[in-house]
Amino acid sequence: MMINSIYTHKEIFLRELISNASDATDKLYFKSLTDTSIDTSKLDIRIDLDKDARTITISDNGIGMTPDELEKNLGTIAKSDSLNFKNENEDDENMENIEVIGQFGVGFYSSFMVADRVEVVSKALGSDEAARWTSEGADGYTIEPCEKDTIGTVITLHVKENTENDDYDQYLEQYKIQELVKKYSDYIRYPIVMKMTSQVPDPDNEGEYITEEGDETLNSMVPLWRKSKGEIKNEDYNEFYKQKFYDYTDPALVIHSKTEGQATFDALMFIPKNAPFDFYSKEYEKGLQLYSNGVLIMDKCADLLPDYFSFVKGLVDSADLSLNISREILQHDHQLKIIAKAIDKKIKSELTKLLRKEREKYEEIFKTFGVQLKWGVYADYGMNKDGLKDLLLFKSSNGGYTTLKEYRDRMADSQDDIYYACGENEEKIALLPQCEAVKEKGFEVLYFTDDVDEFAIQMLMEYDGKHFANILKDDFDLSTDAEKEAIQKKNEDSKEWLEKMKNLLGDEVTAVKLTNKLGKHAVSLAAEGYVSLEMAKVFSQMPGGDGMKAQLVLEISSEHPIAEKLASSDDETLEKYTKILYNQARLIAGLSVDNPTELADSIAELMV
Repeated sequence: MMINSIYTHKEIFLRELISNASDATDKLYFKSLTDTSIDTSKLDIRIDLDKDARTITISDNGIGMTPDELEKNLGTIAKSDSLNFKNENEDDENMENIEVIGQFGVGFYSSFMVADRVEVVSKALGSDEAARWTSEGADGYTIEPCEKDTIGTVITLHVKENTENDDYDQYLEQYKIQELVKKYSDYIRYPIVMKMTSQVPDPDNEGEYITEEGDETLNSMVPLWRKSKGEIKNEDYNEFYKQKFYDYTDPALVIHSKTEGQATFDALMFIPKNAPFDFYSKEYEKGLQLYSNGVLIMDKCADLLPDYFSFVKGLVDSADLSLNISREILQHDHQLKIIAKAIDKKIKSELTKLLRKEREKYEEIFKTFGVQLKWGVYADYGMNKDGLKDLLLFKSSNGGYTTLKEYRDRMADSQDDIYYACGENEEKIALLPQCEAVKEKGFEVLYFTDDVDEFAIQMLMEYDGKHFANILKDDFDLSTDAEKEAIQKKNEDSKEWLEKMKNLLGDEVTAVKLTNKLGKHAVSLAAEGYVSLEMAKVFSQMPGGDGMKAQLVLEISSEHPIAEKLASSDDETLEKYTKILYNQARLIAGLSVDNPTELADSIAELMV
């Protein structure tokens, strides 16, 4: 009852028993540091399967247990001999080489999730007698003397029969044991050995196969992330990444670090070249693999990565974590927050370094995952904007990508704001009437092509003392005072026919105005208030976002011949012109036209 209440995955029984075997072997190794008579040249952990007898046997040649220790350690739930050993020797300098895993004294009992009977035969170092502990997990246990030639412990699990809901036969298969060792115990420091059966071609009979048996080491033992960087080649990192995270391409960036201080941990992280196929779906799970002393605790620990770095793959290994009793989940403690903060800082530091030293490589990463960084600026009410703003890139009228700092450094003394325009792509933005006019005055324009761009910039508010200005807004004006007075007078003189046009368009626009900021172009749409044209497009795609509409202003160039044409038109002609100009302005702005057939017919009518 106790075991099934604290563990959720039956398969972790093997992780727990291997960890116990590793602890027992560590204890013997610790003794050998002060007792040279102890032979530690052949320390390993063995797994043997017997499908006919339905048994799994896990053996170690570690320190072993006396009958009293069997009684004390296995007969008492939550009595951890490994934890006692760790505490008793914590001041011994030799403990630096020992990685005791167990701490709760319950892992052994996970074997009863897959076995209906468990036998433990053990002989302790320095003891002449061995003992067998046997239990069916419900009605107590027995301990009796037995024969065992060597020190160490042998645990035999009598595997349960299959039920309607549970497949226990799988644990008697070689491939399953290999999979579980690789998943949970690949970095146990001692060899985990199993006799493997395989079919190989018969050299004497073509097309025939023969069965071969031989011992095979299932685990890697030494984690790549614990090696010094100097002894690891790029090929080693790439191969590890591709095997570990099932990618067919090398990573775009490798981040390997060891942190000591408030929290001590190793981290090995990768930024993929390509986004996972489900990256932008609800099914995608962020997180780093979490190890404690080389033993996998969680496959995806989401708390270690902020959402804006959700694309990062990798792992963290720390002995400082406070685990819950099942070692399946973490206690949410101060230590975990310290590690997460350090990881966040490290990723930002490595990306900043890459941006500075290997610009092309950074740009490729940003093309793939830049939207995620921009959302990071906008999310959580801008809480993370200061740490991310210098990692952002935007296309620019200056050519290629630019950072906000680079734009700021290029600004003319006469420029008060950082100018930007939004659109489907940089080519279409560059052709906007307002954009052409601003560029003709010698100013640089940022091209916002992602839905999140303007939201992120609104959250930033300013950069290095310069605010952001949308050149497609109604109140954007680079005119001199004299030019402003001149256009104001033209609007007053044209008030009658401008109001007629406004009335003809009704609620589609809030105003129709003459402007001097369209250059050679005749007409354009601008937005009043907070919601811009691009924001309105984004809101319209969201559930319930239809109410967030931009307040549109139809702007007509005072310098274009069309202005004179409108001023001299009769009411019927003005109505036709008004509809045509409004729909043209919508097309220029990337908006749909409600009745394209009517627009086409009106233009054809005027042409003939």
